[in-house]
Amino acid sequence: MSADTGAWRGVAAEKADEVSAGLAALLRERSRRLLGDLLRPYRRGVILTISLIVVSSLAALAGPWLVGIAIDTGLPPLLHGGDLMPLLGIAAAFAVAVGVQAVTTRMFVTLTGQVGQKVVLELRRRLFAHFLSLEVAFHEDYTSGRVISRQTSDIEAISDLFEEGLDSLIAAVLTLLLVGTGMLLLDWQLGLVVLAGFIPLTWLTVWFRRESVRAYRRTRETIALVIVHFVETFGGIRAVQAFRREKRNSEIFSGLGRDYADASTHASRLIAIYGPSISLTGNIITGVVLGYGGLLAIEGELKVGVLATFLLYLARFFDPLQDVSQFYNIFQSAASGLEKISGVLEQEATVPEPAVPEPLPPRGALVPARLSLSPAPAPAGRQVRFDSVTFGYRDNLVLPGLDLDVPAGQTVALVGETGAGKTTIARLLGRFYDPRSGRVTLDGVDLRQLPDSVLRSEVIVITQENFLFEGSVADNIRLGRPDAPAADVEKAARMIGAHDFIAALAAGLRHLGRQARRPALGRAAPADLVRAGVPGRPRRARPGRGHVAARHPERAAGAGRAAHRAGRPDRGHHRAPAVHGRDRRPGAGPGPRADHRGRAARRADLRRRRVRRAARKLGRQPGLGPTLRARDPRGR
Repeated sequence: MSADTGAWRGVAAEKADEVSAGLAALLRERSRRLLGDLLRPYRRGVILTISLIVVSSLAALAGPWLVGIAIDTGLPPLLHGGDLMPLLGIAAAFAVAVGVQAVTTRMFVTLTGQVGQKVVLELRRRLFAHFLSLEVAFHEDYTSGRVISRQTSDIEAISDLFEEGLDSLIAAVLTLLLVGTGMLLLDWQLGLVVLAGFIPLTWLTVWFRRESVRAYRRTRETIALVIVHFVETFGGIRAVQAFRREKRNSEIFSGLGRDYADASTHASRLIAIYGPSISLTGNIITGVVLGYGGLLAIEGELKVGVLATFLLYLARFFDPLQDVSQFYNIFQSAASGLEKISGVLEQEATVPEPAVPEPLPPRGALVPARLSLSPAPAPAGRQVRFDSVTFGYRDNLVLPGLDLDVPAGQTVALVGETGAGKTTIARLLGRFYDPRSGRVTLDGVDLRQLPDSVLRSEVIVITQENFLFEGSVADNIRLGRPDAPAADVEKAARMIGAHDFIAALAAGLRHLGRQARRPALGRAAPADLVRAGVPGRPRRARPGRGHVAARHPERAAGAGRAAHRAGRPDRGHHRAPAVHGRDRRPGAGPGPRADHRGRAARRADLRRRRVRRAARKLGRQPGLGPTLRARDPRGR
């Protein structure tokens, strides 16, 4: 597997079945760049933290050294002459060292927590903002469960590292370096004995690092799948229950849970091997040092105090390795989470903002002059044109070459069977996607040259899906314009016929939005339609099925009714048939499929006729006629 930088940019590495050594190095380098970028604003705090850890480690190492001095120089005067002062001086120095260690430890633990929480907060902000900036196509492929996993479990793993493991990890590394140097300075012969024990320790550490990287990467992947399935199941709970998928989804969830449990068990098994192995190696080295050092002390070649100091240093030498083995799972979980997050932050948007934006011309500037003495008012909308547009989803080509011209100020209904490209046209006009070839223009300006703020002020997609955010009904109506006054909110509610329903709620517009769902509103809830009707300010378009309205409140509110009138020759309303890559310019005359409504519509009409015939037959039976007429006064 090649670790080419271009091939594995962004989230592409998450799809790799096996991570090669080159790809693993690439992911580590990307994670280090992100961590360095996050820590750069807090350089002073990081330097101060490392300085405090060094001071604390030196103070901790002063203890065993002072014990050795007390044995060799403090006890003899006390035993032979009764002089207590040398031992008291050493004890006072020991107390100072303990105090310095306590103060510096508290300071660097506090600083580590503060810097860590600032870094985690910045990482949360970046990740959330970047997810929002990515296009709809990315979110359709990168499931909501993975998004939640990045924002929750991966971020929490990094937070746990700063809270519990980072200070211990840094202290352990510095302690190993300082203690090793101190032992060599005390007695180089015993120091070489200790260094000989590093051969099995190095082999164990390399093995554990290689295996644990794979194990914790697998752990992060399996927990992400658990979250994905959980979110998708309960996000689509209506479909799950409608198709009786409860048992099957539970089986799938149990299987994913077992995979996560197996991955976690494998990671724990590695810890269970590594930790005791370090303890065993340390105990063996301690026994060898004690035996060899005791012989040197008996022969008078080594002082007893030096041997005691050496043994105390040995304990300090292997304790950090035990701490590292305990905190390594936290470290690896955080490293795996940082790999995933760095990939998301590296993902580039396929619908980027233009480098050099192009302004829109004034409204009506493209309308040809009329031979009339009275000036004609400029149309309220803008001209929309699809010029040889080709687009498809993955390998499925939906629009093989669309030419569509919508004059300014006109309302167009796209009618056709499922999959004909109606929603795709709406999404292209809202620039949720860019066409593969051709261009979509607004008053002659390519949408790719318009800033997002300008495009959202001119085009809005009104979705079919219901979604209410947290907060009141009024907050949902103000979603695209948070500063809208109450009068505009009420006007918007009236424009779609939702005012009476909202007024009937317990708290009216102050009613909590989550409790305001009502099937009688049809396919559009206040969050979808009323937001589009708040006049006077730009409104954000939202992805999904729906129709596109120019920024004109009255026509946006009446677009649904216009779709029903599309077949009538009313002024300003046109009906465009389903698009199959052919020229569909409104006003160019009826095409060969101008009256085509699609197989789904014909089947629905057939079902309705069959139901009415059955009802009429039942109505002729004795005793059933009054009942049916009571249910349907028109007797259909």
